[in-house]
Amino acid sequence: MKSKVYFSKTISAEKVLEMYQKLGKELTGKVAIKVHSGEEGNQNFLKPEFWKPVVDYVKGTVVECNTAYEGSRDTTERHLKTLKKHGWEDNFEVDLLDAEGPDMVLEIPNGKCIKKNYVGKNLANYDSMLVLAHFKGHPMGGYGGALKQISIGVASSYGKAYIHGVGDTNNFWNSDHDSFLESMADAASTISEYFKDNIVYINVMCNMSVDCDCCSVAEDPCMKDIGILISLDPVAIDQACLDLVYAATDDPGRDHLIERIESRNGVHTIEAAAALGIGNREYELIEW
Repeated sequence: MKSKVYFSKTISAEKVLEMYQKLGKELTGKVAIKVHSGEEGNQNFLKPEFWKPVVDYVKGTVVECNTAYEGSRDTTERHLKTLKKHGWEDNFEVDLLDAEGPDMVLEIPNGKCIKKNYVGKNLANYDSMLVLAHFKGHPMGGYGGALKQISIGVASSYGKAYIHGVGDTNNFWNSDHDSFLESMADAASTISEYFKDNIVYINVMCNMSVDCDCCSVAEDPCMKDIGILISLDPVAIDQACLDLVYAATDDPGRDHLIERIESRNGVHTIEAAAALGIGNREYELIEW
């Protein structure tokens, strides 16, 4: 059975909230709102003001984790300063999930490449999750969307290194690339399983650079904005975003973004996640 992915060409803070309300899925209990806080110097990440209506509506807590590479978010002290500088703390309750250890360890019995996922221990305080993803390119993953947000995004600093290194934190930059993508899918499966039906995914296709919001020096967007997508299926929503990029044949920046995605075999994360049963690559795109 095809998964449902809902799509709007209108991009606004109000439209994000409208689509969440129309989806009709109530996130219960204490809600974690997974965002990308943005590396200092990055010009493309989606700012707190854009997400504010939907975050306020669900009465959630914005959550993030430290990075595993040098930058403005690689330690708790620096990340908290960045969260403050970028306005997250001024707008929301914020929880840095791995601010202090020990990590929570989630087992991956069916993992293809890794068998454990190390996440911020504060994840245990939440009953449901709203995943707010900025869809764009990525220097290593090819693209960044919902699956990246619940894999690398929820992993602790150590967990990020573990995923990148395919189980060997000392091999962060030199692991087999497809195995890294499969490790991301393995990690994503644990968050999907942890929250089960209490998770909603929103991808916003704007400011689409070939670079991620984790880059302090990122290329400016190369494609025109496309729209907002919402789904209960992380595989379907990411596949739909890729398909919308390919379908934008009249966009002069399309080929540049596609080159980034294909040169990193970005679709393989979707393939691996589907093989694990996280979601379905077959979907029905419903325009709202």
